[in-house]
Amino acid sequence: MKKHSAKIALFALIAAGLATPVLMRADDSSTNSMQSAASSDTAPAKPAKHKHGLPFHGKLDEVDTNAMTLTVGSRTFDINSKTKITKDGQPAILSDGVIGQPVSGYYHTNEEGDLEATTIHFGAHKHKTESTDSTTSTNTPSSN
Repeated sequence: MKKHSAKIALFALIAAGLATPVLMRADDSSTNSMQSAASSDTAPAKPAKHKHGLPFHGKLDEVDTNAMTLTVGSRTFDINSKTKITKDGQPAILSDGVIGQPVSGYYHTNEEGDLEATTIHFGAHKHKTESTDSTTSTNTPSSN
């Protein structure tokens, strides 16, 4: 009987240990919801942050190397020293962009409301594909 009581007591302690954080978290969530309700009246909610920024893609309409901007569709993106630019997978500069060619990348909106490009990729993205051409083989001996 003592072993049975000991097991029940042990299970009760484990259950209490598992339930305590859940109950404490429930108290915190009600406090947080009150605080968030009060703070939502005073400040607008901030949008979720994206790791690289927001994506863009399209045809390159304009490049201005003096103003350090590029235009894709109706959006103009500012370029700065932190912007990473590539063309066909290799490092590039802003003047490497060709009007009418594909361009993609990521941007974020700065405090002034301007669109700042964080990364730019000139050219189409090439997907790696395996060659299915079986006529060329370098591993077979030639018959001479």
